[in-house]
Formats: sequence, structure tokens, C-alpha cells
Amino acid sequence: MMKNNYLTTAIVAHVDAGKTTLCEGILYKTGITRTLGRVDHGDAFFDTHNLERKRGITIFSKQAVFPLGTKTVTLLDTPGHMDFSAEMERTLGVLDYAILVISAPDGVTGQVDTLWKLLEKYDVPTFIFINKMDQAGCLIENVMENLHKCLGNECVLFNEETDEFYENAASCDEDLMEEYFDSGVLSDESITRAVKTRRIVPCYSGSALKMTGISEFLKGMERFTSCSEYPEAFGARVFKITRDDKGGRLTHMKLTGGTLSVKEIVGEEKINQIRIYSGTKFEAVNTAEAGQIVSVTGPDATFSGQGLGFENHGDKPVIDSVLSYQVILSEDTDVHEAFVKLSQLSEEIPELHVLWNDADGSVRMNLMGEIQAEIIKNIVSDRFGFDIGYSQGTVMYKETIKGKSYGVGHYEPLKHYAEVHLAMEALPEGSGLVFDTICSEDILDRNWQRLIMTHLMEREHPGVLTGAPITDMKISIATGRAHIKHTEGGDFRQATYRAIRQGLRRAENVLLEPFYSYTLELPPDMVGRAMSDIQRMSGTCTPDDQTREDMTVITGICPVSTMNGYQKEVVSYTRGKGRLSCIFGGYMPCHNSEEVIAEAAYSPDNDVDNPTGSIFCSHGGGTFVPWDEVEKYMHLEMAVQEKDIYDSGEGLPRPHRKAEYSQAELDAVFQMTYGVSKREQNRFRRSPRLIQAEPSVPGPKVQSGYNKSDAEEILIIDGYNIIFAWEELKEMSSLNLEAARDMLIDILRNYQGYTGTKIILVFDAYKQKGASEHNESYEDLKVVYTRENETADRYIETFVTENAKKYKITVATSDGLEQVMVFGQGALRMPARELRERIMNTNREITELISKK
Repeated sequence: MMKNNYLTTAIVAHVDAGKTTLCEGILYKTGITRTLGRVDHGDAFFDTHNLERKRGITIFSKQAVFPLGTKTVTLLDTPGHMDFSAEMERTLGVLDYAILVISAPDGVTGQVDTLWKLLEKYDVPTFIFINKMDQAGCLIENVMENLHKCLGNECVLFNEETDEFYENAASCDEDLMEEYFDSGVLSDESITRAVKTRRIVPCYSGSALKMTGISEFLKGMERFTSCSEYPEAFGARVFKITRDDKGGRLTHMKLTGGTLSVKEIVGEEKINQIRIYSGTKFEAVNTAEAGQIVSVTGPDATFSGQGLGFENHGDKPVIDSVLSYQVILSEDTDVHEAFVKLSQLSEEIPELHVLWNDADGSVRMNLMGEIQAEIIKNIVSDRFGFDIGYSQGTVMYKETIKGKSYGVGHYEPLKHYAEVHLAMEALPEGSGLVFDTICSEDILDRNWQRLIMTHLMEREHPGVLTGAPITDMKISIATGRAHIKHTEGGDFRQATYRAIRQGLRRAENVLLEPFYSYTLELPPDMVGRAMSDIQRMSGTCTPDDQTREDMTVITGICPVSTMNGYQKEVVSYTRGKGRLSCIFGGYMPCHNSEEVIAEAAYSPDNDVDNPTGSIFCSHGGGTFVPWDEVEKYMHLEMAVQEKDIYDSGEGLPRPHRKAEYSQAELDAVFQMTYGVSKREQNRFRRSPRLIQAEPSVPGPKVQSGYNKSDAEEILIIDGYNIIFAWEELKEMSSLNLEAARDMLIDILRNYQGYTGTKIILVFDAYKQKGASEHNESYEDLKVVYTRENETADRYIETFVTENAKKYKITVATSDGLEQVMVFGQGALRMPARELRERIMNTNREITELISKK
């Protein structure tokens, strides 16, 4: 591990809280600037773009570097307006600490609450600066009461180190409380650790405009922050793409490990230049270290949220645009050239999602709001030299399915061949699309499966209700077939697309629409009007704890289609006193789906670009077969049984398991390279291969359920031990641990269902912060996930100790120490290899039984 003296922080705030003014004060106090800039004067250090100076708001995040004692701090100034909040969110993933600015007169507004939730999501340690304390009527006691009520008691005022301060800080954590009782004070190291883990949020107060409280705030940051340790291996997180004043492409990233040098190859692209910006100026360096924020030239394929080196790509952002607009161009503007240039802009502002519409040859763009729309117009005119307008905004719908479905796609015109089967199942809201395979490579070669996977991921797949993109489902390769002579790569693309469409036509489909999660602040006498409006808009509303004497706060969710533009109404009927803050809250079932579907008038079977049927070879040529007749002609049997796709109950219920695996795959997974002993009966209760108690094992004789002929038998399994003991599951776990866990559960469900053995499968969650024990039951298979700080070994030992006299317990594990311990408590032991051998024999019995029928 390596430790450098670099910190990255950003100032976040709601609009007009004084964020940029605080930035100016920090830079002035640390000697970076010689004069104080003012937003209203148009000479702020960070607001360098002419649009920012014209409007007096921050639009693009920028950075400055300043010294803080022995540390070097990179300060990012982020936009405060909600239309540009996606720009702010992109910086959160690279921060060591955040500075949240709260306006004392306003307190915790809806936008501040949104920012706080984002800081929690990204787990960013936070300092709070309470600004505008110079305004009349602002009392720190009232502000702190508001913070405790809305954000939590971890907010501690750090203005003076009194007994009250230490008591408040100590109350945030048991370790701190113990230290305070012992010594009467808290050490800087203890407070720093608590700040780093968000158990304490230091609060300072002052006036950025009057330059009061800033020095104390900077001393607190120097004193109660610590620099992170980084691995020696190279890693980096990309958080922004921009162009310099000469049009050169810049990739902004934070190094999270190792070093980065000029001319080094990252991925497949060479680093030409490394820049460290401060305002509009930069310093070119040959090498950068972990912890630094750098901007590099050279890479052309990077994107916001990308992980480089050992870093994984970031999660999908919370804040995104949900309204789509057609871009209106003048007659003398080449639409294809405009699309290329707007796509370049979409690299820098990902929430634009610039798309080409094949249906009418137009360009579409997503926008966050009116102010962003106006800013984009100006940027396009200044940078690219042409003007744009917008159509009326439309809501972006999505589609999903209920329960499960199964899709078959076949593509066999003359001298072509491919057949693909896909298992499809609904996932919880917000899951997006998940792709997997349950097909054995003995059935379909790995290269063909990879090609199918590529085709699944390479595009948005339209639904069958309105043609909107599908989401919130898992699509798994169930089986497939290629021809040794006639199959080409494009054949599997056609078969894959058709399999998805056929599976959707078989399923019960659901139309989804975007919802806002909103916070509405307004005078108490206007609450009735607001609640009536929200009910009319098909939203929900709940009075919030943030309610103050002069303002009532209402929160809830509401469809974007009905709430869009409501801000103007709020301002009007509250005479400017009300404020509406909205953030994307996810996709949920559409409140007026029948109306939307009827208006779309989409016919999936007449969509020639996305056919639902398949092509089969007949009389030397390709013949189209409609989707509902494909199963009569398909060349492969279904890999998933019909009863597993469609339950006999009402509709197609959401399954409680994420995947089902075929018998063929179970056999393939457990096919051993060595011989298997044959038995007349493989049932657990009659097995002769259980490891019995050896006379040489020391210790007293233990009372066991095996001494009782009528005692119930239980097989308890150490889940992760088995996964890492079986090579096939171990290999799968290196790619996807959850998939390996699901596979083991399904294998044991199959084994339990046939043998009747009562099984307890234990997975430990001791490394998962805040995890509590929870169980899942599948008939007589119980899956246990242990609580935080409890290993599977500990759970199993406790269970055996408490139940060995009542049950005949056998523990399946290859952990030698665990075997000795449970044996000493009266349980029998079964190695991982023995368990695998038993299950394979059971699978053989099932296969033989089926073949006889």
C-alpha cells in the first residue's frame, strides 16, 4: 500500500446557498488568489465560461489545487442548479470528503435532502458549512436543531471545543463515548476516524461573503481529515470528459492506485499528456500519483463512470434525464453532421443521450429542464456554428414482463443457420437488464455463447406494447445450435433478436413510466391545494418531518408526465414562496397504460425492423413462421420445462429465485474426471459413506441424535466452502459469486426434492456492514445468511451444539478444523467431494427414472 498527501473534495449545495462564494473565500485564504471574485460581478475564479458569468450560476464542474498544511487539496466546484445536478453527481465517486453548504435562512431544503441522500449513497465523509449567518434572525441553535431533525444527530457543531462539544461528539459512537468517559476529551485521531466513517459530520458556521468562519473551517478540515492509502497497482476512475479551448479531448480522472506516466498505454490507448488543472490554467507533468485528479489527452474511447486498471465501472447514476426532445434543425444544416457533433457533446454531458431515430431520420436528445435546454442551445451555436430548437418534450417509457417467459429465435435462410433459446424472468424495479447463461458449453460452444451475449448487450431491445426499450429482467441463454458449415456471426444476431421478441410476445408485458421523487415546500394554508393537485396527477403525498412553523414540507412520488411543469404553478399559487424539488425516482408501472398504448398504436408483428417470428428453411429457401407457431418448427427442445415458466396460479407471478438450471447442465457441472462408486441407493439417510467416529479421536463420548433411531436427519452445508471446493463452481464464482451461489442452491433443491433430506445451507455475511441474519426457505431446503461479524463456521458450530441431541446432524465441509469441532459436538462429517459424488449419483437416478418412463 502507498499513502500520498492528496485529498479530493467538492463543494455541493442547493442553488444560491453561496457555494461559489465559499470557494472564492477558500482560495483567497489559502493564497491561490490575490483578490476576491464575486459571482454577481462576473469575476469568480471558477465561473470561467461566458454563460456562467452571464447567468451567475455554475454550469460545469471545475477544479483548483490549494495547500492545506502538509496536504495538497484538489477542490471541485460543482453546479447547484437542479438542471445540472447530474454534473455534480459525477464528481461524488472520486471524493475523499465533501463540503455541504447550507444557507442558514433556508435550512434543509428539498434539494439539500437530495444531496444528503446522494452523499450517503456514495459514502462520502462530509463537512457542513452553515453560510449566511450574518443575515438577520439567523441563530445557530435553530439551524442545528433543523439539521438534527432532517439530517441526523451525527451533525455536530465544531465552533468551540467545550464540554458540550465533546458530549455531542461522543454521543455519535460507542467507542467515542467510552473514550470520553475515560479521559473527559476526545483525541483528534478518534474524531478523524469518526468523520472518515460518517459517524460524525463536523459543522462550521459563518458568512462566506463577509469572510467570517472560513479560517476556522479550513483549520478543522486540516485537523480532522486523513489521506487514503492506495494499492501499488494502477487504477483510476473517469468522472468527466471535456474539450480544451483548441478542441482537444480531455479525460478527467482520479488515480486510485499506482502511478500514471506520459506515453503509458492504458487499456489500448496511449496517454499523450497529463495535466493538473487549477481554474483555466494547467501544469503538464510526466507522472501522476495515486490520489491526484488529472486530465489526460490521448484516449478517445473513455467515458464518464469508467473504471481503468483494477477499478470496475461505476454504478448507473441516480440523477438522469427522463424527457426526450426531437432536435429541430434549420434547412441548411446537414442532419448527419449535426448528429455527429451533438454525439460529441453527449460524451461530455451523458444525460443528453443523443440518439438517431431511424424511423424519421431525426435526432433526439434528453434534457433535464428549461435552463439546461437554453444552455445547450448556446453551446451548440458557439462551438459548432449552427442553431437548434426543440419539439415538445415526451416522456420516455420502458417495458418489462411479469413472471417468466421463454423465447425462441431461428434464422435459416439458404446457407445460413442459427437457433437461440432464451429464458426470461422479471427482476425488481430498477434492476435494469441482466444477462447470463445457463447453457452448457457441451451443448453450445463458448464462442457462440459469447457472440449471443454480445448481441444481447449491443443495443436497446424494443418491447411489444409501444416499442419502448425493455428493462428490469434477466435474460439467460438456455440453449442454442450452430451449423458447422453454414453458421456465420450475423446469423446469431438475427436469431437472438428474434428470440427476445418471441419471448416478449409469449409473456405478460407491463408498461413502465418514469416517476419523480419530489419535495414540495409551501405555506401551511396552501397544503390543501397542493395535495389536491398531486392526487389529480396520480402521485402520492406525505407530510415530512422537515415541516417548520412557516412552511410545510410534503414528499412523495409522482409520474413525470403529470408533474412536469408543475413548478410554475407552485410559484404562481404560493406567490413565490413555494419550492418544488424533483429528482428521478425510477420506473414504475404506468398510471394510464391503456391510454398510452392506444395512442402509440404500435403493432409488434408489423415491425419489420424487429420481427417477432423466425425464418426456417423450406424447399430450398427461407420461410417466415409467426411467433406463435415457432415452437412447432424449432429444432431444439426447451431447456426449461413449460411448468417452470408458467405457473398454474393467477397470471405469471414474479419468481422468488433468479435462475433455474436444466438437468443437462447439472450433470455437466458435476461430471467428474475420476470414477464414481455405484450404489443401490444414494439417499442421504441410507448412505454408507458418511465419516463415522474414529476410536482414535480424543475427547469424551458425546450424546448424539445418531444414538436415537427415530431422530430426524439434517444435512447442514457450509455454502462458500463447497463453492470453492468444487472446481466448476469455483470458476463460476471468479466471474460472478452470486451466480455460483444461485447454482448451488438450485443443485441442492433438486437433490433435496428427490431424496427428501432436510438441508440447511449456510452462507456467511460477516463482511457485509450492517447485515442481519435472514433466511430463505424452499420446501425442506433452508438457506441461511448469517448476520454481520458471524461466520458460517460459527453458525454451524452453534447449531450443532444446541441440536446434536435432538437430530442426526451431518455437516458437509472440507474445512478440517470445522470437521473436528462439529465431530466433537456429536455430528457426522461429509467432505465436499463426497457431497458432490452423492448429488451426481442422484442426478443419474433421476435420469434413469425418466428414461424408463
